[in-house]
Amino acid sequence: MRDDVDSVDARLAARLAELRAERGWSLEELAERTGLSRSTLSRTERAETSPTASLLNRLCAVYGRTMSRLLSEVEAEPALLVRAAEQPVWEDRSAGFVRRSVSPPHAGLRGELVEGRLAAGADIAYDRPPVPGLEQHVWVLDGALEITAQDVAHHLATGDCLRMRVWGPTRFRCAGPGDVRYALAVVLP
Repeated sequence: MRDDVDSVDARLAARLAELRAERGWSLEELAERTGLSRSTLSRTERAETSPTASLLNRLCAVYGRTMSRLLSEVEAEPALLVRAAEQPVWEDRSAGFVRRSVSPPHAGLRGELVEGRLAAGADIAYDRPPVPGLEQHVWVLDGALEITAQDVAHHLATGDCLRMRVWGPTRFRCAGPGDVRYALAVVLP
C-alpha cells in the first residue's frame, strides 16, 4: 500500500501547488493565510514531506474545500460505485490517523462518507473547519473516541453517534486502550 500512498502524496502536492497558483498567491501569502511556515508549504508542494491532517485542514480552510473534496481532486476520475479496494486511503502516520473516502465527494452532491481510524493515544486538533458550518455525523464503529467541539468534550463508545455543525476548533482523541474506527458523514452547508 505504501506505493499507492506515495502516489497520492505526489498528486496531492501537485494539486496544492495548482490551487495556490490559481489564486496567484506566493508561498509567503499562503503562509500568512494559513499560519504555516513557508518552508513547510514549499516542502509539501514539492512532495518532500507527507502533509499532516492538521496541515491539510488549514489548507482546505483557505481553499474552501473539505479534505475529502481535496483528496478526490487528486484521484483520476470519480465513480458512482467505489469498491472497497478502490476507495482512496490517506494516512497521517505521525498522528496515527488513517482516512478512507468511502463515498468520495461529487460536485453535484453535498454529502460524503468517510471512515476514520485513530491509533490508541492519537490526538488530532483542527484549528477551524475547512468550511464554516460544516455538518458532521460521527458514528463510532469500534472502540472509544473523545471529540471536543465548541469547548464541550463528548465521549463516544461503540455504537454512539454525535451530530454537530462545526464552526470553530475541534479535537479527535483516542485515549485507548485500543484503536478506534468510526464513520464520518460530512454534509456541506
